[in-house]
Amino acid sequence: MIKKYWQKGKNQKVITIIGSIVLLLVLFILRDEYQPFLLFLRKFIFIILLCGSILFLLLKKFRRTPSSGKRLGILGLLVLIFGIIYIIGWHFKMYDYMKTYNVFNNLNKVEIHELPLTQNERIQPLRNIFSMANESVGETKDVSLPHLVRVDGENQWTMAIQPTVKYIWQRISDNTEEVFSVSSTTPFPRFSSENRIPVTFSIGESLKFSRNTYNAVVQRFGITKLFSTEPGDVFYMKNDDGEWVQVVSLINWKGFFFPYPTFGGVVIIENGAHDFNDYIERVFIGKGTFVSPENMKNYPFLTKQNTLSEKVSRLQAESLKFLGGFSDPLPWNMKTAVKIPDLPDDQNQQPFVTDFNFEGSPTNAYSGLYHWFGLEPVGEERTSLTFSVFIPADGTDKLYYYDHAAKKQGYAGVSAMPLKVIESRKEFDWSVNKPVEFRPYIKDIAGRKRMFFLGTVSAVKEDSDNFDGSATPDLALIDSEYRDVVWIDVKRPSTWDKTVYDQLSEAWRSSEGIGYYYEEKSTVDLDLIKAVTDTIKTIPNTSKNQEQIEVLQRKIDSLKKANN
Repeated sequence: MIKKYWQKGKNQKVITIIGSIVLLLVLFILRDEYQPFLLFLRKFIFIILLCGSILFLLLKKFRRTPSSGKRLGILGLLVLIFGIIYIIGWHFKMYDYMKTYNVFNNLNKVEIHELPLTQNERIQPLRNIFSMANESVGETKDVSLPHLVRVDGENQWTMAIQPTVKYIWQRISDNTEEVFSVSSTTPFPRFSSENRIPVTFSIGESLKFSRNTYNAVVQRFGITKLFSTEPGDVFYMKNDDGEWVQVVSLINWKGFFFPYPTFGGVVIIENGAHDFNDYIERVFIGKGTFVSPENMKNYPFLTKQNTLSEKVSRLQAESLKFLGGFSDPLPWNMKTAVKIPDLPDDQNQQPFVTDFNFEGSPTNAYSGLYHWFGLEPVGEERTSLTFSVFIPADGTDKLYYYDHAAKKQGYAGVSAMPLKVIESRKEFDWSVNKPVEFRPYIKDIAGRKRMFFLGTVSAVKEDSDNFDGSATPDLALIDSEYRDVVWIDVKRPSTWDKTVYDQLSEAWRSSEGIGYYYEEKSTVDLDLIKAVTDTIKTIPNTSKNQEQIEVLQRKIDSLKKANN
């Protein structure tokens, strides 16, 4: 068709050339729009080729068969084959099964035999922070999803104050001009001016067209990355020069048979308003600096930081179900099969980003932010803690896991925690109060490391999608071994360990034979106390019945006088 049109004359040739150039230009500029389709082809390349080959061969056979009966048989066989592929691959989730197995085989797994301690405990759950941040902005603004990152050596919740998705014009014309940075260790998160950082990003998560973060990052990809890489979570943090930047986590898909996601590095987007030259750059080649996983060590602000997409870490943690072998998670085995427990009332599911201290551990794991998972058996009625999984939040190629089940510790898992909290406070109205986000709390108390779960009670309106954040939430620590619930003072974190000891020490003493801890010691010298008491005049001891004796004595004396 095009050849015939080309041969008609000079004008047609000019139109064909100009049209081809425009088409190529449009395809080049709009590659961020059709990149999800290219990524879909990459993810399911094996299944697409398999189904395409079967379809081609059977249709070829169909065309060569003159008999109507045989043709119907071929069509029936075609429907049967594709039905089997659908049932096995998608209904029974064997495609995901194989993908997860590939993750397991390519995972750098390290078993640890000693739990790390937690440090810099975050008080508020993620959804509480998100709710309170939204309460602090106006009608035309939205708050991006908070992420826990390290800022100036402290753990902070950071999120962008960006144009709202409800109004298109603001998304086209406005910039992201402020960032919230709120301490995660305070019970009183403040969203006022000192925690509201003025910084301009002309590229943002809610902005439209080439100024959208996803679009700008995808435009930066080369041909191969268009087929294999996708942007993940967006973090806001300070770089090594103290400037605020967006850090976009990348997900890289590997493998031909059942491709699987891995950490693909990050793209760093600097702040600042863009001019016309920047606009041209965004449209044609995108914005941002790509940093591969191997080169992240050259950027100190990216080390021991939270830059890993949760989509990747969840699949890595789930892949531990293959520790017992390829067939162990199948329905007729499941001796060591595990799952990530997702609580229906918890609006923030695992992983929980937690600060761990690995000092003194025989491993070379760093102390800092990790994605933590508490894996449990696959059965709904089983709630024991099987594995604790620690995945470095900066994308380091390691996965540390602690096998509670093999050590026969019998710890209760995350999914057992809500009912224990509800049982301990029957006076609460649990229809509008939800115990949520049970993150680990591991401390050295009374002679050994003990594992608790720190949970928060959050209020939520009926049919609402957001928790009502409180500056002074109710906190509970649940001993995963003894199953007891200890309610702690959110305003006094320094007293938590002693509060736990005061409530559980008798149980620990009778069960473990521990000694006495947290004994009050006198700060006054005993000799000084004795010297002071020696100077006090001694008060003679008197009988407690002295007054009654004197009354009786007067009666006796009066009787004697009467007889005389």
